[in-house]
Amino acid sequence: MPAKNPGRGQRGFSVSVLVCLLIPILLVCIGLAVDGAAKAAADRRAEAVAAQAARAGLDAAAPALVSGMTSEAGAGQIAVRAAEQVIASHPDMEGMAVVGGEVTLQVTTSTTVRTTFLSLAGIDELPGRGSAIVELRMR
Repeated sequence: MPAKNPGRGQRGFSVSVLVCLLIPILLVCIGLAVDGAAKAAADRRAEAVAAQAARAGLDAAAPALVSGMTSEAGAGQIAVRAAEQVIASHPDMEGMAVVGGEVTLQVTTSTTVRTTFLSLAGIDELPGRGSAIVELRMR
């Protein structure tokens, strides 16, 4: 009668425990990578919209600046309205534009992205934020 090898049964058990522990860890790593990439993309979109809005505000205010309007009274408000129109044209984006001091237009934007894997852990959305600053002055 052949003798049973006691090490063989234990080895099979240890491999299955190892696999049971590594699979959840692997899924968590994949989830972080996928949802982290989605958050990075949301940050890039928010940053791009903020830059676009700041450029539009500066372009809209340029004629007023050339004609000698002060930044706060005329050119600043024109820039803010133009930047807010750009933000409003992106329905998934929220944001605001403000004139800081007399010479800067500050645009901040934010959005959210739905998670794929992190929703299993109770995290349903991740924020994406962007900002841009331009100077409202003649060169």
